[in-house]
Amino acid sequence: MEVVFRSVTKRFGREVVFRGVDHVFAPGSRTALLGPNGSGKSTLLMLAGGALMTTEGSVAHSLNGSLVPQEEVYRQVAIAAPYLGLYEDLSLAEAVELHARFKPLKDGLKAADVARIAYLEHALEKPVRNFSSGMKQRLKLALAILSDTPLLLLDEPTSNLDAQAIAWYGDLLRQHTAGRTLIVASNRQQAEYALCEAVVEVERWK
Repeated sequence: MEVVFRSVTKRFGREVVFRGVDHVFAPGSRTALLGPNGSGKSTLLMLAGGALMTTEGSVAHSLNGSLVPQEEVYRQVAIAAPYLGLYEDLSLAEAVELHARFKPLKDGLKAADVARIAYLEHALEKPVRNFSSGMKQRLKLALAILSDTPLLLLDEPTSNLDAQAIAWYGDLLRQHTAGRTLIVASNRQQAEYALCEAVVEVERWK
């Protein structure tokens, strides 16, 4: 998927998050959005995913050369972010099944497969509210990375992960990004964007 920013400005009230963003995320590219906390990385990521509207300018999404209507963009995007929660009253199995209704999983994976891949098979029937922060983050990442979508967005993906889980994240990402456009927002944690081939400093648009 191609994502094109044209003269984008985003404001929240009187605060200008960034202005004059002109950038093309080419199909199949792997890009890191870098900057300190508060620099606008998450906002830029959500604009790229069609979850926020611009204040000025436009964001266009194209798939195989055809423009994707704004109301259909969400079907083509998988995202994992610290500020996006899970349905905590559901079990892991139920959470995966609900996710798959909106974002089909790659290779026909089922709930048990996702649990195994995320090293959560022991918690398949456990309510998500009883998960540790690390378990929740592994589930978020597994759902996003294993979704069959052409655009994958990850915001500070190693949050709440220990060293072993960070290595797991890197391996999983390498296995499931072929042909997908990947954008990773990070406050310079190298392990989060080691797979990226391009770096964008968000503060350039302040």
